[in-house]
Amino acid sequence: MQYFHSAESSRPQLSHRSISSRLSTAGIAYRCTVKNSASARPLVIAHRGASGYRPEHSLAAYDLALDLGADAVEPDIVATKDGILVLRHENEISGTTDVAAHPEFADRRTSKVIDGQKLTGWFTEDFTWQELRTLRVRERLPKLRSRAFDGEEGILRLTDLLDLLDDRGGAGMVAEIKHATYFESIGLPLDELFAAELSSAGWSSDPRLTVECFETTVLGRIRNRGVQAKYVFLLEAAGAPADQVAAHGSAAQPFSAYLTDGGLVALAASGLQGISVDKRMLLELDKAGNATGTTDLVQRAHAAGLDVYCWTLRAENQFLAKNLRRGVNARDYGDWLGEFQLLMRTGLDGVFSDQADLAIEARAAL
Repeated sequence: MQYFHSAESSRPQLSHRSISSRLSTAGIAYRCTVKNSASARPLVIAHRGASGYRPEHSLAAYDLALDLGADAVEPDIVATKDGILVLRHENEISGTTDVAAHPEFADRRTSKVIDGQKLTGWFTEDFTWQELRTLRVRERLPKLRSRAFDGEEGILRLTDLLDLLDDRGGAGMVAEIKHATYFESIGLPLDELFAAELSSAGWSSDPRLTVECFETTVLGRIRNRGVQAKYVFLLEAAGAPADQVAAHGSAAQPFSAYLTDGGLVALAASGLQGISVDKRMLLELDKAGNATGTTDLVQRAHAAGLDVYCWTLRAENQFLAKNLRRGVNARDYGDWLGEFQLLMRTGLDGVFSDQADLAIEARAAL
């Protein structure tokens, strides 16, 4: 089952030298792979853009991801007070923007409970788009990654990314709808807003589109609004989907129930095309945290008629199994090739990676 269709980009690509020179200013080395191919497996999806090299969800991150040859990019979608969809990992933005440095917004700092978790900071739904656009984005993981590009760019809207993808051509979009039940509870129905923005941009039936969420309710609502896309259910190893908790409380069906053979068959029967899981759900780890093999989840999901994707492939030691780490510094690259290929050999249909160039290299060397 193909995730989306692909076409060659008509926009001239940056040269290897020009891209390398920009990254070298931050002390980052990477492999440049300009062309993408949606026929290769697994598909390589740039997680929040080239977030291993640029602040996540920035224009530079998405532009670079396309330069590196990603098959698709993955934006996280939240809403502003006035119903504009913007690209942020979470609706709480203190860790990814300079909002704390804006005295005019000091009184917006507050605490909220989002999907059962208490958070304190600044939230997109408390700002209009005109206010949010005054902020600058910054690196979310400053202890691991360069801050050389902090403050250079502002927050993107969903429409900005759609324009970029239309301009560049070829690569797809895997749009993650964030905290749908919460946003609906405050009068910002993401299904309605998302479908409307896609329609205005001519993306309602674009074959490059995939929609994913940790909640199946909003996926069904988006589909019922006429959005033709691949629909993928994101699953955690523990807990339960927020929409089910809101509806059923402690009786909510846990994520684990969806991962049984019967649960997987039921997901396929509901009209979903795939599941996307934490890579730790595919790795077998011993008590010391060493990777010793892989689970059978991919095979079981395929048998149920579902595609399988996993997140997130990252090269730094911080994110690798213990026996694949090299050296003592968390920010140094370990044996990323070993882990990436171990996961890819399970038969995955797609992988999300902060370093799309490395995932493409790993795929090519299988």
